[in-house]
Amino acid sequence: MNLEELGKRAKETESTMRTLDTNTKNEVLRRAAENLKRDSKEIIKANAVDMENGKKKEMPDGLLDRLLLTEERIAQMAEGLLQVAALDDPIGEVLSMKKRPNGLMIGKKRVPLGVVGIIYEARPNVTADAFALCFKTGNVVILKGGSDALYSNKAIVASIQNTLKEVGLPETAIQLIEDTSHETATKFMQMNGYVDVLIPRGSARLIQAVVKNATVPVIETGTGNCHIFVDETADFDMAVDIIFNAKTQRIGVCNACESIVIHEKIVDTFMPLLAEKLKEKSVEIRGDKRVMEVLAESKSKAEVKEATEEDWGMEYLDYIISAKTVANVDEAIAHINKYNTGHSEAIITNSYNNAEKFLNEVDAAAVYVNASTRFTDGFEFGFGAEIGISTQKLHARGPMGLEALTSTKYIIYGNGQVRK
Repeated sequence: MNLEELGKRAKETESTMRTLDTNTKNEVLRRAAENLKRDSKEIIKANAVDMENGKKKEMPDGLLDRLLLTEERIAQMAEGLLQVAALDDPIGEVLSMKKRPNGLMIGKKRVPLGVVGIIYEARPNVTADAFALCFKTGNVVILKGGSDALYSNKAIVASIQNTLKEVGLPETAIQLIEDTSHETATKFMQMNGYVDVLIPRGSARLIQAVVKNATVPVIETGTGNCHIFVDETADFDMAVDIIFNAKTQRIGVCNACESIVIHEKIVDTFMPLLAEKLKEKSVEIRGDKRVMEVLAESKSKAEVKEATEEDWGMEYLDYIISAKTVANVDEAIAHINKYNTGHSEAIITNSYNNAEKFLNEVDAAAVYVNASTRFTDGFEFGFGAEIGISTQKLHARGPMGLEALTSTKYIIYGNGQVRK
């Protein structure tokens, strides 16, 4: 099927989706969740083909981890659908209603965006998440996954389309572009008149390609050069545990910690402790001169290299972390705001003043006190799933749940008014 035909089908489906009632949406999502689990063996079989191809291409471990589907991960995908079904339906919500002096009642209510296009890479879980959130908000979704996850995405979409067919709804509420060429991707980015908004999820290269080439409006989701600042009042055990979790729990995700910033008053005692912990996962530390000196004096056997300017802004998606020494919280904030990607930043502190200063002055979508950056996630925030994590400031920021997939329109009640 060519892109124009696919776009026409999406637009034809839009009117049906816009008028679905909440009970129908929720029932479909619950059934889709059950069917994903029912079809898990077929989905895992398809995923095995993608995994084998990925290994042949020597795909990095972090990307292979993103690509991998297991019974547990499919169950998590299904749970995401159930959580979305349990959430309040934002569509039709009247946000305001005011009476003008001429008697007109002017209100604003939530409506679907229309046709949502999503371009993403080796993340098959996005397929189910995107459907759940778009379906609950009355949107049609067109997916353009990468070649690395083609077979996984086809299997997941087939399961969802079978669910739609079972309940008598258009299968075209979700469509997958199976041509993975760059030429098709570029054409998809320019489907004005068919696609209302485009959301890229993936590497910095992918996101920038969409931003530069798209003529359809784009919501830019972010790469994550996420920092954790350990201030002079920090609890060392807490700091070590949080950094270890944020760096190593999953290395190939955008909310993983890529950079640590340490107060100079504690670097001598804290850095050797952290280095020993990071050795458990063979994490390479790229430190400034002070960090290098401290670890050399401590005779640490951790893998350490001197950081370059490029390291401060790097999203590694690997077992590598940069380490910067600063004199105070102001210097930490300045460093973070200079090199971050607007995603997630954290401070480990026992100082109320430093915590509040950090929360107020760090420019990012999510800012934490004494917690791992790994929580920046739609599922963890109680959204059921996420369509992406926006690092721009319009029209959404941070994990994008249901409300981020809505627009508004004005509704006006009159009783014969004419403008004079």
